[in-house]
Amino acid sequence: MNTFRILLADDHPVFRMGVSSLIRSHEGWEVCGEADDGREAVKKCMQLKPDLLMLDICMPNLNGVDAARQILKHNPDQRILVVTNVEAEHVIRECLEAGVCGWVLKSDKADELAEAIEAMQRHRSSFSSRVSNLILDGYLQPHRQTPSMALPPRLSPREREVVLLVSEGKTSREIATLLGVTVKTAESHRSNVMLKLKLHSTVELVMYALKNQIIPLELPTVDLPAIVLPIHLPEIRMAGLARQAAV
Repeated sequence: MNTFRILLADDHPVFRMGVSSLIRSHEGWEVCGEADDGREAVKKCMQLKPDLLMLDICMPNLNGVDAARQILKHNPDQRILVVTNVEAEHVIRECLEAGVCGWVLKSDKADELAEAIEAMQRHRSSFSSRVSNLILDGYLQPHRQTPSMALPPRLSPREREVVLLVSEGKTSREIATLLGVTVKTAESHRSNVMLKLKLHSTVELVMYALKNQIIPLELPTVDLPAIVLPIHLPEIRMAGLARQAAV
């Protein structure tokens, strides 16, 4: 039987360590690589060509939604399983439209994650019950829209990258370096985004990014006693791993 190769993309190393242990405990599965931000996830996915990419949504440099878009544009057959705390229906919808076929919440049990991986291995879609309900609710909800309630302009993937980087406090020169463009082009992208969204300051742009989950809203953390991960991971709830990763 061929080995099922999995690439992990999550910015919390303790969470990656726990999921890696779960994967390695399953015969025929292996972790072929890890990434701690969205941009690295895109790069390693193209380099390593994994059978499955396990992707978080809230990551620095490039969020999971835009990382998935770039990956699936380059390789539409890439299987992606989102593992995240995000439960926003519109974010799930954007990922589905991009071609993502699996979604598990970090609050789900570890055996639910294993079942999702098994389904993806068989080229089947897999969504936890909570996510399935969110998708169904979004589909059934009537879309009442009047001219005064028009949707905001939709940003291109490159424009979303610019919004993310500006919101992270990157300068025009840093943005130019990360995107591989000139400083003048980076400044032009930023100006075009501001005009398109009818925003007038960086603060307004950051608020837009938070509201539309282009960047995550980081909640304050508290110090907790050190927790040693047990060897037998299937009984650990994914929520426990997420809390450890936040410490």
